[in-house]
Amino acid sequence: MRIAIASGKGGAGKTTLTAALASVWPGPLVLADADAEAPNLHLYLSPRFDRSEDVSIRVPVDVRESCTACGLCRDLCKFGAIARFGKKITVFSDMCHGCGGCFRVCTENALVSGERLLGQVEEGRLSSGIPFIQAKTRVGEVMTPPLLRVLLKKLSAFSEEGCDVLIDSPPGISCPAVTVARNVDLMLLVIDPSPFGFADFKLALEAFRKLGLPLVCVINRSGMPGNEPSESALNAFLAAEKLPLAGKIPFSRNAAAASANGHLLTALSGDVRASFCEIAENIRKTACERGCSPLKGRGRNGDE
Repeated sequence: MRIAIASGKGGAGKTTLTAALASVWPGPLVLADADAEAPNLHLYLSPRFDRSEDVSIRVPVDVRESCTACGLCRDLCKFGAIARFGKKITVFSDMCHGCGGCFRVCTENALVSGERLLGQVEEGRLSSGIPFIQAKTRVGEVMTPPLLRVLLKKLSAFSEEGCDVLIDSPPGISCPAVTVARNVDLMLLVIDPSPFGFADFKLALEAFRKLGLPLVCVINRSGMPGNEPSESALNAFLAAEKLPLAGKIPFSRNAAAASANGHLLTALSGDVRASFCEIAENIRKTACERGCSPLKGRGRNGDE
């Protein structure tokens, strides 16, 4: 079973929660950090990486003299990667999304093909032996979905071997987050109960519900002073929408300090560890109730 730990906004606590759940998860497990623009799950778990794969896409990098400046490639490209200035075609490789359409419509075979490095997919293991995979974009690169698809394909083999997969998803509801969501069995939405967090959660809920995925929620920093009205409204909303609540993580300055120093929340006390064990069991229980086998993963775009 693949589980994406997602959030409507950055800073909701999904990475902290993913790391804590990994330390108490009952059963075979694989961990993945799909927040490719800022992967930081490794800071909590200290995996040892032993493999790295570059991921690139095919892009136009220049134009040959045979170009007639007909503009067919320019008209096709919806991302502004090709422009026509007078009678000259100019390509902007960094803006290309790698669809390959420009090469197909060019009747003169005038576009010079090259590659743009998107980043790397790194593989390793924790000291406990748990496999760990992360995607990491090249500095300055803004397009991550092709990189994430490579990561998700690698996870397919682990799912078929009977391992549950916890994926630290990109925050928000942009293309990277949806790319991950389309390839999982269940989504765990981490909610910041502040007014802004509640509003962003509603946007994420609206987006991810359209995918037909089972959803489970966790409220982070519950009981934080100043958020009482917002959290009360959030609880009422979850009840009205009949959204399963796997648990609440109480607001604690000790927890904030531990997280800031890269420590697992489950190491704070036996009670905290027990609460995360309960959250893990509630997630698995909801998965079974919604028809997701805890030991069976499936893709949603034909990757498996």
